[in-house]
Amino acid sequence: MSNSSGQRIPVNRYGLTEVYSPADVKPNVDVIFVHGLNGDPHNTWTSDVSKVFWPAQLLPSELEEEKPRVLVYGYDANVTSFTDGVSKDKIHNHAETLVADVYANRKRRKAGERPIIWVAHSLGGLVVKRALIHSSEIRGVKIEHLRSVFVSTYGILFLGTPHHGSDVAQWGNRLEWICSVVLPKRVVDTQPQLVDALKTNNETLQNIDRQFAQLMTRFHVYFFHEGKPTNLKGTLRFIVDETSAAPTAPDVERAVIEADHSRMCKFENESAPGFERVVVGIAGYAEEAPATIAQRWETEKKERSTAIQAEAAELYSSMTLPSAGTHGLIFSPASVKATPQSDSSSNFEGSSLGRQQKALPPAESEARFDEDWVLEDVTNDKRMA
Repeated sequence: MSNSSGQRIPVNRYGLTEVYSPADVKPNVDVIFVHGLNGDPHNTWTSDVSKVFWPAQLLPSELEEEKPRVLVYGYDANVTSFTDGVSKDKIHNHAETLVADVYANRKRRKAGERPIIWVAHSLGGLVVKRALIHSSEIRGVKIEHLRSVFVSTYGILFLGTPHHGSDVAQWGNRLEWICSVVLPKRVVDTQPQLVDALKTNNETLQNIDRQFAQLMTRFHVYFFHEGKPTNLKGTLRFIVDETSAAPTAPDVERAVIEADHSRMCKFENESAPGFERVVVGIAGYAEEAPATIAQRWETEKKERSTAIQAEAAELYSSMTLPSAGTHGLIFSPASVKATPQSDSSSNFEGSSLGRQQKALPPAESEARFDEDWVLEDVTNDKRMA
């Protein structure tokens, strides 16, 4: 595998691999590719004909002005990884790992606020959806940094991802067809229980669809559907048809890629069907994202600061320090200020709210008050709550 300059780059089977980054300049956006069922972070995006790995060999030259960093993500995408165990939602496990990996990768590079654009094929789109749902729901000082993936996401390009899930039976059929395309024939024929397990899990997949619909207006979304049918045992069939892959929705872009389901994400050259539409979509998002995401981070920081201030005020207003005799000393902040750290990682891991607040012993209390605190002497029968 080579990048746009011809230099070979190894691609990790699991986790994130950076396949391109602009030389001598800070990237403006991260573009992350996520494969689908039985996919691979390299092969899913590589042409069967020319062996071109387009995220590294075609995309960078198209986005020189936008200065992207391009990454591919790999995970265990066999059939069992898309089905539930006795009590576990394995897609959620994939989503949690994806969020953790993206956060860690960007944290090391001090790029926690950099905009993110996702490109997902087939059921990989469901993993991305679930990851964004998970990141958006995160609360709590100790894990709030993982919310950065949700805040930083600007746009998503879905290639052949099944979205419409209102018809449970039809979902089962689509999932079976996807298996028939991406799995070796011997697996489909000899291990039908794996296909059946995926089909019976379609309610979990539908729930992801419904939850994501509540978040979708926040993102720029581009739906792509396959333009050519796939030969399934002598029958030509659209694996994920236009209604499912590109549902009509307000303020959402839709387009066709003139290829079948498995080849719609493989571009052998710049003239390949659909390449121009996909690249222009990514380029447009990459150009617009920095200003918008910067504003979202400003809003996010203000909201976090307000929450910290409110919690601090509540904490200190109820704090009472004992004193000698029948009197107690009550102190309250003249002003409570909380300013989140503003470095590029945008994390609040060092917040004092996560630590236990301790009252000072009577002998030390008066000596250690500073000018931000007002000292009141209150009798027992008029003690303030």
